[in-house]
Amino acid sequence: MSFSKLKWLENSSIKIPLKYHLLFWGSYFVFNVIRWGSYFDDYWYSLKSNLVEFPLHIIIVYFNIYYLIPKYILTRKFKRYILFLLFSLCILYCIRTGLNFLLVTKNIWPEAEGTQQAFTFNHIVAVVLGELYVVALVSAIKLTFDWIYEKRRAEDLQKIQLSTELDFLKSQIQPHFFFNTLNNLYALTLQKSDTAPNVVLKLSDIMQYVLYDVKEPVISLFDEINYIQNYLDLEKLRYGDKVNSKINIIGNIEDVKVPPLLFLPFIENCFKHGAQENESIQVRIKFEIINNKTLKFCVKNSFVHINDTTQKHGIGIKNVKRRLQLLFNNNFKLKTFVKKQHYFVKLKIPIQ
Repeated sequence: MSFSKLKWLENSSIKIPLKYHLLFWGSYFVFNVIRWGSYFDDYWYSLKSNLVEFPLHIIIVYFNIYYLIPKYILTRKFKRYILFLLFSLCILYCIRTGLNFLLVTKNIWPEAEGTQQAFTFNHIVAVVLGELYVVALVSAIKLTFDWIYEKRRAEDLQKIQLSTELDFLKSQIQPHFFFNTLNNLYALTLQKSDTAPNVVLKLSDIMQYVLYDVKEPVISLFDEINYIQNYLDLEKLRYGDKVNSKINIIGNIEDVKVPPLLFLPFIENCFKHGAQENESIQVRIKFEIINNKTLKFCVKNSFVHINDTTQKHGIGIKNVKRRLQLLFNNNFKLKTFVKKQHYFVKLKIPIQ
């Protein structure tokens, strides 16, 4: 995974800035003052009581979401969580009741009928339930933000993982291709063939394409076809008149984009399994645009079955299948089969 991708992921983290904390508590405070002021028809009393109670709300809420939940809920120590939360509520009840009695009103529970005493069962339940309401509300908001953040982070990680794997698969295809081409060039030099210089020039053009032009996630289909044609020209230099190839294009490919190096392994396969001494190599390639939505890629080549269990297996086709799964999920169709000494490839992908 590259440093730039890690840096981008770090910068994509969702944090709740301080101003949003202040905005929430400020709005909630004003709402509570108006609500209880309207209820008691005494806005001065509502303001004083909320000035006493809101700092306590804030303390127990942040104590819950930043200490109790991470330490006990996330570690599945539920009994300890409940115990510490109840203990915190008991302490808060004592402090809140005392401050209200000293600073606000001697009538400790004005919303109840008659004059009520502190530390009665009903008063304790009423205060605790009120605090639990605040704790539950803010915790739900915080957990929702955490869930959104974790969901986005998981999606970002998945994208980076897919991108990294795609880059790795693409990087594997390039050396695989050059290894095969250099083997061809080596064979020509052993034969002291006059076509060796032309192979070097063609290989140079292809190297420029692979090393500089395919760094983007998608490239022009026209450029990809031109790249395939250069590869075919290389094989013709190697095999001479034995190679009979044709590329057929149906539809307008001017604005079509495709993942780079997606089709080449299928073309390489034509020569890997279609080359046999004193026999021609027939290669027919077709690119067809269907309803401006789908690209159909077909290959037909002569096929020679080699019953050799010691034969090395290339990585090209395997990598292409994996790339197709990563790029298009299940939104593609790939079919390969042998029929009457010919090997067929039929691939459909959505147009990008």
